Amino acid sequence: MGRSVLAEGAILEVVKEIVVRPNGPLSGTVRAGGAKNSALKLMVASLLAEGRTVLSNVPDIDDVDSMAEVLRAVGAQVERLANGDVAVTTPPAQDLHPVAPYELVERMRASVVVLGLLLARCGEVHMPLPGGDDFGDRPIDFHVNGLTAMGARFEISHGEVRGYVEGGRLVGTRVVLEYPSHTATDNLLMAAALAKGTTIIENAAKEPEVIDLAAMLGAMGAVVRGAGTSRIEIEGIDELHPTHHGVVPDRVVAATFVAVAGMTGGDVTIADARPDHMEMLLRKVNQMGVETTMGPDGLRATAGRRLLAADVATLPYPGVATDFSPLLVAMLTGADGVGILTENLFSGRFRYVEELRRMGADIKTEGHHAVVRGVLRLSGARVRAPDIRAGVALVLAGLVAEGETTVTNAHHISRGYEDLVGALSSLGAKVTST
Repeated sequence: MGRSVLAEGAILEVVKEIVVRPNGPLSGTVRAGGAKNSALKLMVASLLAEGRTVLSNVPDIDDVDSMAEVLRAVGAQVERLANGDVAVTTPPAQDLHPVAPYELVERMRASVVVLGLLLARCGEVHMPLPGGDDFGDRPIDFHVNGLTAMGARFEISHGEVRGYVEGGRLVGTRVVLEYPSHTATDNLLMAAALAKGTTIIENAAKEPEVIDLAAMLGAMGAVVRGAGTSRIEIEGIDELHPTHHGVVPDRVVAATFVAVAGMTGGDVTIADARPDHMEMLLRKVNQMGVETTMGPDGLRATAGRRLLAADVATLPYPGVATDFSPLLVAMLTGADGVGILTENLFSGRFRYVEELRRMGADIKTEGHHAVVRGVLRLSGARVRAPDIRAGVALVLAGLVAEGETTVTNAHHISRGYEDLVGALSSLGAKVTST
């Protein structure tokens, strides 16, 4: 399917359904591409400096297009260059519009990071509460509380957030996050870069994407220490400058192809994978029978027999990420034995389980736990993708199910995966999209 390439006003062709049939073990080499969860924040961070910032390795996905529209709405120019890079040209602060439109922000949760950016650059912000995947409550209290400690004042009512900065400039302070929220850490990092004085974020998120953002801020002139640890220190400066930065590879997409190898008994190499970014996930799939080795061609994942069941719990990084959980449940559906996946982060994450049951999976859920008893064979069915990662899990299940599987609502998958159908086809899968 064709899709927009960040062209302003372009018409996006939406993938509605993905049809999958089994075709034995899959093999070959693929790329994970740039991380969605990093690229979106880096695009926003580009607005911290007047001028033209260029980002390379930005995935060509729907969420990137949506973020480009958000940035245009607040006054930036965004374009994808002929070589695939994305250029963000930011006007002076007085020409930015600190209002993010509802119809854009409702599309994705990551848009909440414009909150700190606009407060830092404009001294005010007006935006709706963000949308995105629907798998549980994710309040923005951590963001608001942290920015309030830095001098912002907020009014939240009728699904909208209005904020302004007393004195016109945020002031550095010590912020202790109640939970190591990834997006809250990103928000505070960006806000602190232009704040007066030093900001310390305690209980900060440690994800590789946070390190990526800190690295870009450093290249723009910010002083950031401790990224990747629970304590990050940022010395605010008066002005940042544009830069050129490459987006870190997507660990969730890489994990998807590891799961493909494991479920189909295949041999898949992910050329740009960073195993150091998903050590706990690899440890768990190794326990399930997937062999992974890092060589000159990339991360190779192989599996020559039926997978073994294992117990998994999602935790903040460096634990097993919640985005990995649907992939692991899909792997457990055909594994030998009973495995329990405990979801510690989002209570509504199991909304896709009923769809796997339609395919013959034996899964029982109770609270935060999914108990998966592996079956010898799934059956193809018509199923519905409730979000990005769950949609992909259903596609993976279709790779090993008897008959034909049709995944509807497949537009969710395009939000986070650049041509998943093409990548799977290159490995030998029988998969098409409409």
